[in-house]
Amino acid sequence: MSPTHSPPGDRPVTGILLKVLSVVIFVGMSACIKAAGQVPAGQIVFFRSFFAVFPILVLLAWRRELATALVTRRPLNHIARGVVGVSSMGLGFFALTRLPLPEAITLNYAQPLLVVVISAIFLSESIRIYRWTAVVVGLVGVVIISWPRLTLFSGEAAISGPEAAGVVAALVAAAISAVALLLVRNLVTTERTATIVLWFSLTASAAGLLTIPFGWASLTATQAAFLVSAGICGGIAQIFMTESYRHAEASTVAPFEYTSIVLGVIVGYVAFGDVPSAHMLIGGAIVVGAGIFIIWREHRLGIARATARKVTPSQN
Repeated sequence: MSPTHSPPGDRPVTGILLKVLSVVIFVGMSACIKAAGQVPAGQIVFFRSFFAVFPILVLLAWRRELATALVTRRPLNHIARGVVGVSSMGLGFFALTRLPLPEAITLNYAQPLLVVVISAIFLSESIRIYRWTAVVVGLVGVVIISWPRLTLFSGEAAISGPEAAGVVAALVAAAISAVALLLVRNLVTTERTATIVLWFSLTASAAGLLTIPFGWASLTATQAAFLVSAGICGGIAQIFMTESYRHAEASTVAPFEYTSIVLGVIVGYVAFGDVPSAHMLIGGAIVVGAGIFIIWREHRLGIARATARKVTPSQN
């Protein structure tokens, strides 16, 4: 007997649990990458992407979808998404190896704020004052987190040192990731989730291999183990994250992404001795608050649009 598929949103507790589980595993992935040390970003991208394929293939085989996993009419769109996504991934991993874990995770949350900006500029979406205000407030939080690292107005050299480079890389990664998210939004209108994820993992693996001429590090057994573990964790977390949205509405699940900040602080302190600064805690709270407001606002607007669609036919 074939399983019964419930419509999204009818099992919110299951969705939330899966989302939190994915966040825990993603933080574990980040910790593995940080534990591997100063490994070139392209090399990390390869390990993260290539070994993520294996748990995805296991899932596809279990669902009997393996034979058609890569079937698509839009290969160029997948490749474009892969190139953009892998650029963001590489910069994010560069930042992760040069910043304390809590700051690296928190700066990534500039992404939903930048999605609003990019949508307004390039997609001509109508953005109202409430969301613009949330974006401005959130970016103020980003500045607060970044301020001690960039030393823009101190007596030291402006934007110098590995930590400052890490902040810049993290913010550029968030901006590129926002573009990748918009490309994914376009792909999901015609493509299955498994197809999108598998195409991206394979594209990112190939891109990682292309960085070999720029110099890969000779890994110790411990470093290799950490990077392989990071890849497997990334694939498993991706599966749980995708499944979470099958059981609950996005507006219900998305705010739990921010639990990674708390986990990042705990893991950073226990594993790496990273003590969160006052700038990180204050700025992080502002960024999270702005992000949750945007999610709530999107939820309210979605309800309004759905109501309008129901009312309009009855008037014709």
